This record gives sequence, structure tokens and C-alpha cells, in this order.
Amino acid sequence: MIAAVGYKDKTIAVMGLGRTGLSAAKSLILGGAKVVAWDDNEDNCEAAATAGIECQDLCKRDWSDIAALILSPGIAHTHPKPHHVAELARAVNMPILGDTELFAQAINAIPKEDRPIVFGITGTNGKSTTTMLLTHILRECGHDAHAGGNIGRACLDLPAPQKGMIYVLELSSYQLELTQSLHCNGAILLNISPDHLDRHGGFEGYVAAKRRIFARQTKDDVAIISMDDPTSPGLCMHYKAQNAVQVVPISAQGMLSRGISAVAGKLYESDGHATHVRADISAAPALKGTHNGQNAAAAFAAARHVGVSAEGIATAMQNFAGLDHRMEMVGTLDGVVFINDSKATNADAVRQALGAYGNVYWIAGGQAKSGGLGDLAGAFDTVEAAFLIGEAQEVFAKQLKGKVKASLCDTLEVAVARAYEAARQSDAPSPVVLLSPACASFDQFTDFMARGAAFRAAFAGLEGAEQQKRPA
Repeated sequence: MIAAVGYKDKTIAVMGLGRTGLSAAKSLILGGAKVVAWDDNEDNCEAAATAGIECQDLCKRDWSDIAALILSPGIAHTHPKPHHVAELARAVNMPILGDTELFAQAINAIPKEDRPIVFGITGTNGKSTTTMLLTHILRECGHDAHAGGNIGRACLDLPAPQKGMIYVLELSSYQLELTQSLHCNGAILLNISPDHLDRHGGFEGYVAAKRRIFARQTKDDVAIISMDDPTSPGLCMHYKAQNAVQVVPISAQGMLSRGISAVAGKLYESDGHATHVRADISAAPALKGTHNGQNAAAAFAAARHVGVSAEGIATAMQNFAGLDHRMEMVGTLDGVVFINDSKATNADAVRQALGAYGNVYWIAGGQAKSGGLGDLAGAFDTVEAAFLIGEAQEVFAKQLKGKVKASLCDTLEVAVARAYEAARQSDAPSPVVLLSPACASFDQFTDFMARGAAFRAAFAGLEGAEQQKRPA
């Protein structure tokens, strides 16, 4: 664990005791702080108390001795309505920080020459895959690399920093907006499309949160920025014009004269004078689809920044196992392929999955986000039928009317059974049952991982099914 620095003998409030909140509380205690913590969920408070963390209702406590508030990223502090604890903190001009800021402060306290390298990865889609792909490449090529942040282990739960270590952090907009001093030696912006707009007060606020990943970079650092969406190229040009950081553009939609391009299953590296093929990812089983070309280009650029050879990167990409719940092959039955894409919680992510397969029997629905399926216009050519679940099923049925044959299934188990039966009886070659919900999971599941696990279980419950064994 990474110990928080600068808080010895101070009283620090921690609000929210999920994965990151618990980690922050333990890190502060390790650093000599006195922690008072709270969560609106009683079970989380009980779990924290069992771990030796003092819990007090922060809405009822005197705040005169508290030096700072550490707020879990899932708790609103500005929009759409600040949590009452955040309002209390602001009323007494108290700093509101996140666990990523504690991480940044701990790294910054180390002499510059002894600090580990930090890669930060953000974007509306693709963060998790790119984080795990880059970590895999670095490890395969001999580096001591550790992934965490918004995926897997909380950043403060990662091993204590050592010279030569590399941290690879997935960073959400929620985490970035609570971070002031994070310095990323390599910062990756994969894409930006409207998401979480209620939490950021609109699209401009969302973009502003994402941009914080570049805030403290210098000429020794690299900013890796996509050219494939309407917003990111402008940011790329902005940072190039500032000339304060090395900028590497990436694209999976066309060849760049300078930067890293993923075109027709190959990665190209261009320096403005010459272009070279550096990797063939067409046969990499976990990197199918245009979006994974973008992820691969970003990981390639980041690994090159720390001196990894193109040959080493190309080899590592071939044995990358992929990400659970993101276009994960669960198994086959009677020629029908089952794909778990539970992590696809917005329309842009679903577009990527629909474009990667043919003859799709698509399972969608859950707790709808703003915009619903509106951004999927023109993406239904591969869809044979849709099987809808959860709160959004009736709204989605109306949006799909006249475009895709859709049926209401209520639950995921029913949808899997009906989609399999329809795919099995079709004449379509290599039909695919694809869970790609375009929705949050919270109407029926605790999170997208629980939803993906339920999809696997529903497949395993079909007569004759054997689950696909994923590579180690």
C-alpha cells in the first residue's frame, strides 16, 4: 500500500467507504493521520469498522478539527446536486480531494530522480482495455508495471513506490476532477463523447475534467491524443501549439503523417518523414475491432516512450488475454458464439461491438443513460434481432421500431435463452449472441461485472454448454 504523506497527526474525514474510500482511509492511517469516516450505506460502515476505521456520521459531527475531506469519486460534489457532506466542507472552506490526489501527493514527495513513472489513461471508452494492454506489454518486456485506479486495485492499494516502477492508472472524469497535483509522465486521451453530463454540468465540464490529465506535464512527458472524434483533435492541436509537452497523435480511422496509426489490422509509426509498419494485430485474438486498433495505438505510443522496442510490443500484443466483460468470448454452443460485453454501458461502446461481429443477436437494456440508443443510428446492419431487458426495455423497443426486430425479455436469463434459440434456428453463418447493454446495470445488478457474471452463468446453464477457457 502507498502511505499518504503530509497528514501526520491531522484529522481527515473520508466520505464513501467503497473500494477507493476504504483504501484512502487505510493509506491515511498508514501515514499517521487520524481518520473519521462515513458512508450512507450501513454495511459499508460496518465493513470499515471491522477493518479498524473509526466511523462517525459526518453530518452530525463538529468539523473544527478536520483538515480535509477525502471524497469517493462516485459521490457528487458539484452537479447535479452536491452531497450534503460536500456542502458542509465547502461551507468551512475545507479542501475536497480524492484518493488519486493522495496518490499524486505521495509520488511528488519523492525526490524526482527516484520517482516511479506514472501513466494516466482516460477517455469515454477504451480506458480499461488500454490500461491492461499497456501493463501487459510493459511486464512482458521486463518492466515492473502495476495497473490500478478506476480498474482493479485502487491506486493507493498498489505496491509502495520504488525507483524504476511504472504505475498505469485508469482515470475516470470523476477521479480527475478531484485531483490537483497529479503528474503523468505519459497521459493518454483515447476519445471524448458525451457521458456523465449530469455530474459535470454539461459537456464542457466533462471535457474540462478529462483535460486535467495533462495539467502538470512537462517537455519530458508525452501526451497521447486520439484524432478520431470531434473534440479530441482540437485538444491535440492545442497542446502541440503550447509546445510544453511531447504530443503523439493516434488514429484508428486513417493514416497519420506523424504519430501512430492502426489501419487494416496493422500499426504504423510515422515521424513526418517516413512511415513504418511496427505490428500486425489482425491475428491478436483480444484486439479485434477498430476501437481496439485505437487502444493498441495508444499502448504502443506509451510503451515506446519508455524505450520498449517495437518488436517487443508486437509480440506482447499477440498474447494479450483481453479484458473481462469487454467483448469477452464466453463460449460456443451449436455453432452460436456468446460474447460478454457487459462493460459497454453507452452507445459508443456498443457501436464498437456491433461493428466487430456479423449476424448479431443483441441483448441490450438496463438503466438507461441520457441519449439512449440515439447515437447508434446506422450501426444496426449486423443485428438480426434485439432482446431487451431491464428498465430501458420499453424505451429501447420504441427507439428500435422499424430498424431492428425487438422483443421484451425483462431478465437477462430469459434474453440469453431466447437469443440462443433464435440464433440456433437461423440460417446465418456463425451467429453471435452479444450482451452489449448500452446501459448501466444498477436496475438489476450491483455493477457491470455482476451483470457479466450473470451472462456467463446463463450461458453455462444452457444444455450442452461449455465455457470458453480464457488465456492466462
